[in-house]
Order: sequence, then C-alpha cells, then structure tokens
Amino acid sequence: MQDQTWLTTDEAANYLRLKERKLYELVGQGAVPCTKLSGKWLFPRAGLDRWLEAGLSRPAGFDAVPPPPIVGGSQDSLLELAIRESGCGLALLAEGSQAGLDRLVRNEVAIAALHLHATPDDDAANLAAIRAEASLHDAVVINFARREQGLLIASDNPLGIDGLGAAIAKGARFAQRQRGAGAQLLLLSLLERAGVSSGRMVVADGVCATGQDLALAIRSGRADCGIAARAIAMAFGLAFLPLVWEHVDLVMRRRSYFEPATQKLLAWMRGADMAVRAREFGGYDLSTSGSVRLNR
Repeated sequence: MQDQTWLTTDEAANYLRLKERKLYELVGQGAVPCTKLSGKWLFPRAGLDRWLEAGLSRPAGFDAVPPPPIVGGSQDSLLELAIRESGCGLALLAEGSQAGLDRLVRNEVAIAALHLHATPDDDAANLAAIRAEASLHDAVVINFARREQGLLIASDNPLGIDGLGAAIAKGARFAQRQRGAGAQLLLLSLLERAGVSSGRMVVADGVCATGQDLALAIRSGRADCGIAARAIAMAFGLAFLPLVWEHVDLVMRRRSYFEPATQKLLAWMRGADMAVRAREFGGYDLSTSGSVRLNR
C-alpha cells in the first residue's frame, strides 16, 4: 500500500484504521481529501498523510515552526511595490502560483500570492485549490486586487493580431510561462473554452519565469505574443488586448495573518498610496482589496 498513490475506500479505511462507515461520514462532511471516479471514491495517500499531520495534538513547548517571512507565488508589479513601500520586511520569491501554493503547504513561505485558473469557473479557482488542500485547514485568503490580464503583442502589431483566435490562426509564436504559473494556466483555460487544441499553438523557444521576462521576449523579437497583465504591457511599451479580470489573492495560515509583517502589509494596502500606485500601473481594480475571501 505504501507504493500506491490512490487508495480505494476499503484501503483508505484500513490505512486510517477506521470503519468504512466512519470514512463515508467524513467524506460526506467534506473533511477528508478524496475524489470520485466512475462512481467510486478514491483517496490520495499523500493527502491523507497531510490530513493526519494537520490534526496532530501538539504538547506544550512543541509549537509549530513558523514559516520564513517570504511571499511566494505569483509575480505582480503592484504587490512588489506594496511589499517594498510598506516596509513590512517580507521577502519575495516569485516562481508562479502553483509553486507558491506548494511552498505554503510545505511551510516554506508565510504567504502565497495566487491567480489560478480553471475551466469553467475562474473566480473560484483560488478558493477551490485551497479547499482541496487538507493541510491548509487554517488558511485565510485575502484579496490583494483584481487584475486585468490579456494578450501582449508588439506595439506596431505586425501580424495584425486582434485576439487569441487570430494569434493561433496566424501562427504567432506564443511566449510560454513555466508550468503552474497563473498566466500559463489562464492561456490553457482560454484555449479549452474556445475549443482550440493547445497543439495548434506555435510555441516560442524558452520559458519565461515572470511576466517581465515574457514582455522582454516579445520586445526582443523572440516571441510574437503572450499572456500577462496590463501593467506589464504598459511598463514595456507593448500593445495589450484585454481578455479577463482575475483575482490576485494572498493566502496564509491564520497564525501568519496576525504576524506584524503581514499586518503592516495589509495596512499599506488600505492606504491612499495603494490606490494612487494602482492607477499609475493600470489594469487594477481595488474594490475588493483587503476583503477576506475565505477563512477556514
């Protein structure tokens, strides 16, 4: 069983030393990680391990080790400025949304900045990912901002691209973000919604680690287009074809929410400077900034 990634109901009950009836009760309560395939429940063994660890009773003097004061996950121009200008002292590790979430689960960052995408409901993608992680039973999700994402192209638009479908049809070279980056997930989700196979997309050489890298690939001629935020397009003098508005959320454990560094960042987000700088960058909507989207 130790080599199995997924367990049946009988195997999971034996693994947890529970009766199957009790396991079904936990499934009905949404309290245990599981999925349903062809009418049968399957349980991820690694997820069950994290679920058990999350419920550990800790004796006095055996407090959980606090995560390092790092904001991982998505790269965002306004968030970078907020961290710097607020003087919160948090470091930034922008590796993409999924990488940030993985690090949060492993207690390697205090906060993860997420803008995940899924078909068909993008608005709920961040929250669904958090709810799917049993070990994040104490997660708090704070909205940083809503952000406009679109297709970046050269300012003179030599291919005459007027949308995602036209870019595919004209054989435009798409700059790619790393697997798990929110912009890459958005690109794949948009193609799926349009009924377009990703195999029809012409892919530019290399992988862009950030939105800035993607913009540079277009400016240098290594790529014809790519998905990034309006703020990136404006900063690099590129044309921007709007596609969607998305939630950029800050995800943390409840204990991290109350840390002075986090509170300092959140306080700056509520101030006038945040609104001024958001207008300067362009492509931000702060109407829900600072609101609690999920409190587990």
